[in-house]
Amino acid sequence: MKLTILSGRSGSGKSTVLRYLEDRGYHCVDNLAASLLPALADRIASTTRIADVAVSIDARNLSADLALVPGIVDQLREQRLPVDVVFLDANRETLLKRFSESRRKHPLSTGQVGLSEAIDSESALLEPIALLASLSIDTSAMSLQQLQDAISQRIIEKSESGLALLFQSFGYKNGIPVDADIIYDARCLPNPYWEARLRPLNGTDAPVRAFLESFDIVQQMFTDIRSFLESWLPRFEQNSRSYLTVAIGCTGGQHRSVFLCEKLVRHFQGVIANVQVRHRELRS
Repeated sequence: MKLTILSGRSGSGKSTVLRYLEDRGYHCVDNLAASLLPALADRIASTTRIADVAVSIDARNLSADLALVPGIVDQLREQRLPVDVVFLDANRETLLKRFSESRRKHPLSTGQVGLSEAIDSESALLEPIALLASLSIDTSAMSLQQLQDAISQRIIEKSESGLALLFQSFGYKNGIPVDADIIYDARCLPNPYWEARLRPLNGTDAPVRAFLESFDIVQQMFTDIRSFLESWLPRFEQNSRSYLTVAIGCTGGQHRSVFLCEKLVRHFQGVIANVQVRHRELRS
């Protein structure tokens, strides 16, 4: 049995993810009191009929119960129970927009506490779980389909053992991804954007690849990143890390970062069983 604890701020997509996991065969429990986690784990462990369980624990819990979560997770892991903590979040502006569009009431808002204040206080309330998360996902710029794809690739299709490695390209002009574990800056590399024939293309296109491959400094950055990850990924695995997101950024997130992510994916697919790539600024 594998237990997935799903948390995050209201409006970040937890209900969507929980419904998707249920459709894919997970036994799902919404808004479980955190203090009941050990009893649930014992109950499920006593039967072979349920393989995968996902529970949502969020700000609807009592604050005293939320404070218990880190200790409970440590206890379950000491009992050799596979536990993943997944934390969803989005930036403040996105959360405000989602609540405004849906006309839903925030669980922490009252007659005296407005929506903006409730969103901020929820962040502090859930911080112990956010710090505990083995996988964090920023849903700010994700469509429903992109969120479902991310859950499918990073949770459902994840191998039973080993590290799930995600390479993500991004553009600095749109901000640094908050769910990245390691970030590399590729803005010092030659920029295909300044070549008129390459500007409308991206790092997956052959002419852009040929342009970047022609520079020794590009190969040097690839080699340095590859060597660092090859040296330290085993350490992450030894530390019971289930997921790792490596983000590479350039100015617009179209050329250099995409090229490096694709090149690293091709290399590590022969080393690690679960390797994925996401290009944040490329729209299908």
